[in-house]
Amino acid sequence: MVLSALAPLSLGFHAPMTAVAPASRAAVRMQVGYVAPTAPGVAETPLARGNAPLGIDSSILVQGGSLRTWSYRSPSVEQVQVVLSTEGRPLDADIELWQGPDNTPCKMRVYVENGQLRPFSAVVETPRGPNTIAIRNIGQVEFPLAANVVADNVDAPSAECLDTRMTIQGGALRTYPFDPTVDSVQVLLKTDGRPLNARIELLQGPNNNKQVIELYTEDGLDRPFFCILETPGSGNVVRVVNTAPVEFPMTASVVPNSINEQMGYEAVLGGDVVLGGDAGW
Repeated sequence: MVLSALAPLSLGFHAPMTAVAPASRAAVRMQVGYVAPTAPGVAETPLARGNAPLGIDSSILVQGGSLRTWSYRSPSVEQVQVVLSTEGRPLDADIELWQGPDNTPCKMRVYVENGQLRPFSAVVETPRGPNTIAIRNIGQVEFPLAANVVADNVDAPSAECLDTRMTIQGGALRTYPFDPTVDSVQVLLKTDGRPLNARIELLQGPNNNKQVIELYTEDGLDRPFFCILETPGSGNVVRVVNTAPVEFPMTASVVPNSINEQMGYEAVLGGDVVLGGDAGW
């Protein structure tokens, strides 16, 4: 009788619930790859433009050797913008678009010498959802990166970029030199529906790669590639290589995106090297 009387009391006991602090909720959401929503009426600004977003910063820290994913179930999301940056250390990452099981219609390998000076910013086409963007930091643990994937206010090529496309045959390459006044350039690659295999290099000096993008897209017409390369300093040259066979030509357009009128045209002897070191003339 005593046990039967105590049983309801023990079963009905509930421990008092402890309120979760807002800071801990935000920390949990950042760990699982939650993208913070933007306040109504506030537009997000890509980090590649050098300005902090007006809303909540939705960038996620990706440690070396780890993977983060962003999933979009709505078919209305037809393109997303991927922005990668570091605190000044090198950036080495794999970016893949997953659509269905074992289907990767677009993937790229990205290397940047300085992720703070030249953040990576590219637009990935995501027609016919659901789609998932996977970003893997293939660098060492000492080289973390900040990743941000947004579906609003995505960069679009300018009219000049759409009108100045040139054909690059399979195995061929083209180079595009730019003046020191050009702070960033637009790069647009397309095909007539065939697969797209290309390598984009940002050079500053002879064989001095500041940024390298190795790209594959299964349909260059349905999923063209568009990115914005930051080109600070002088002597910047963009080299586009069609790594596919001769049967797979592509069209490329590389035009200036932003101009710095305050940059002068004075010659700099030795580039970043000061002649004579600390010794005076």
